[in-house]
This record gives sequence, structure tokens and C-alpha cells, in this order.
Amino acid sequence: MQKNTFIVVLIFFIFFVISFLSNILGPIIPDILNSFDLGLGLAGFLPFSFFVSYGVASIPAGVLVEKYKEKKVLLLAFFLAFIGALFFALVPIFPVALLSLFIIGTGMAMLQVVINPLLRVAGGGVNFAFNSVMAQLFFGGASFLSPMLYSYFVKNVHAGESSNFIIETMNKIVPPNLTWISLYWVFAIIALLMILIIKFIKFPEVELADDERIDTGKAFRELLKDKKVILFFIGIFCYVGTEQGIANWTSKFLQEYHGVDPATLGASVISYFWGLLTIGCFLGLLLLKIFDSRKVLIFFSSGAIIALLLGLFGPLNWALICFPLTGFFASVMWSIVVSLALNSVAKNHGTLSGILCTGIAGGAFVPLIIGGLGELVGLRMAMLFLLVTLGYILSIGFWAKPLVNNSTIKNWKELFHV
Repeated sequence: MQKNTFIVVLIFFIFFVISFLSNILGPIIPDILNSFDLGLGLAGFLPFSFFVSYGVASIPAGVLVEKYKEKKVLLLAFFLAFIGALFFALVPIFPVALLSLFIIGTGMAMLQVVINPLLRVAGGGVNFAFNSVMAQLFFGGASFLSPMLYSYFVKNVHAGESSNFIIETMNKIVPPNLTWISLYWVFAIIALLMILIIKFIKFPEVELADDERIDTGKAFRELLKDKKVILFFIGIFCYVGTEQGIANWTSKFLQEYHGVDPATLGASVISYFWGLLTIGCFLGLLLLKIFDSRKVLIFFSSGAIIALLLGLFGPLNWALICFPLTGFFASVMWSIVVSLALNSVAKNHGTLSGILCTGIAGGAFVPLIIGGLGELVGLRMAMLFLLVTLGYILSIGFWAKPLVNNSTIKNWKELFHV
């Protein structure tokens, strides 16, 4: 199989774009609250609108890929992202925000389904593990950078005359009281550029491996009858819910309880949350070569619980450290829960992956629950709901009984291949 470096780089950039569009909601939620005069409960519908699309679109997207192939699905996904971002940029009102986020989320769900099999083929099967890690680095890098771009626009758009062409353009098309809408113009432009790039690229023929196919018939029904599958689905639901619950509400928490400016320090905290989550992935790879994955999951889940509690109830200087630390401790959860799930079922891994991916909808429901509870008991107490989701993830380390355990080294020489 011939390696196609250009396609591999393009896929890395697609990972970057997915993260860039998906994880910006957290930093801008305080601005959206103020701009649309929303309570915490209504604000919770913003991440709900985005992430519920994963639950709706993931399995149908797999069916579309098999019928229409990767290029057409990629074009459709970016077209949806373009329409959603442009619609919100042109009509920045709350109902449009909900519809727009659902449309963008549907596009991002479709991209997630396409790019992993495409990466395996374009980069070659022998390089797939390495390329997957590189893709996660691009994904994490975008989540780290997008809050910084948000801060840049909020501080510079409508801040006076500027010789910067981008800022000058934004001054003309963005309402003075909605400077954060600049991001959605950027999203629309990026999506349009991706459509133009993909349109003129020839993609390799992708023959889905058995563990990448999604069967919506007999295999799907059999897996849904398996108690283990449902338990691991809940695990993915809880992980993404935890990740998005922290990312979406931390900036507002810091503003409400510590007077932190969400456009500067609040955005930086979210940026470091994603940055540490990315760094933690690489440390996790090392630890999984040394320890049983269930023990690693127990340790990191416990660390996340402690960091969350210190962030919620400690002083500001603790919160500024502990909330990003929750990202570090969350870093291994996705990969360990998915691998334990796949290693606990003997066959139909493609269909199982599709079922697990619908668990990304946890990113819709958990922030919504926190927002609703926040209206009743305050945001600090509402964020304690994350102890439920983190507690469930912690429990997986105790009850999971995979058919195959992760391979660990026997000595240090083996670790460094000497």
C-alpha cells in the first residue's frame, strides 16, 4: 500500500479543524450569556445542540460512507459546517445559535466517522498507531489555540482604528456588542476553504476493515443485548460529558465566584485545560506500557476528582491550577474506556465503535444538566454533578474484565528497545 503523505497531512488538518470548531463553546459561553441575556439553564442548551448531533449522526454517517465514499461525505460535512457557521454569523440570535450548532455538530460527527479509516489507508496500516497519536496532537493543539484566538478578537475588534486587514474587516461585519461572533466568520471561511481543497483532491480507495464496518442489522441488535456494551457506552457518555462539562462551565464559574475576566484569564484556563489534556495523552501512552490500563484509569480518575474538588472549593490560585489539571487527568480516559470496550467483545468491533461514538452525546446532556442545576442551587454545587460521571469512569477500572489485557513491558530495557 503506497503512502500518501499529502492526504495524511490533510487529515491531520481536518482533526485540527474538528477540534477548533468543537471546543470553542466553553470560553465564549459567558459572552453568550451576557449578549443574549440568558440564564444558566438556557445556556446549557448550546453544548446540547452541538453534541446531541453526534448521537443522531454517527451511525447514519457510517452508512453514508459505505454508500457514497469518503470524498462526498467529507464535502457534505464541511458544507454543513460552512452553512451553520455562516448562518450564525449573519443572524446572531439565540434560536439561530441552537440550530447552527446542531448543523455544525452534524458535520463534525460525519468527519469523525470518515477520517480514521482514511488515515489508516493513506498513511499505511503499519504507521496507523503513530499517525493516530499525531492526529491527537493536532486535535489538542487546536483546542489550545482557539481560546487564544477568541481572546484576540474580543480585545481587538471594535477597539479603535486598526491597520490590520482582518480586524478592519471584522469591524465592518461584526456588531460592536458581539465581538465574539468574529469566530464564526473564521469558522465559515475555514469550512469553505476545506470544501475547495477537498473538491480538487483525489482520495485513495478505502476498503473498510472488518473492525471499521458498521452493521445496523443483526450485529447491532446482538451488541445492544450485551450488558457490557451498554455499560461501556455509558462510560463514553460520562467521559465526554465530564470533558465538556468542565470545558463549558469553568470560565463562567471563575467569572461568577472569583471575578475572572472570561475573555482573558478565563479563556487561558480553558486553553491550558485542553493543552494539559493533550500532554497527558503522551504520558498515558508511556504508563500503559508499564501498568494495567484499569489501574491507570483508577489513578487518573481519582486525580480528576481531587483536582475538581480543589478547583471548586479552593481559592482562586488553586482554581487556576486545578481546573487545567482535570484536563491532564482526563487525558487517558477516552482511549482506555474504548480499548477496554473493544477488548471485552470478541467480534463486530466496527459496529461497537459506532455505538460507542454515539456516546459522544454525553457532551450534550451533562453540560445541560449542570446548567439546569445551576439555576436551582448555584453553579458551584451544580458542577458537583461531575462527581457522578467521574465516579462512573472510576468504577470501570474495578469492574471491567477484558478478554485481552493491554501489553506491558517486563523491564526498562524493553521500554526503550535496547
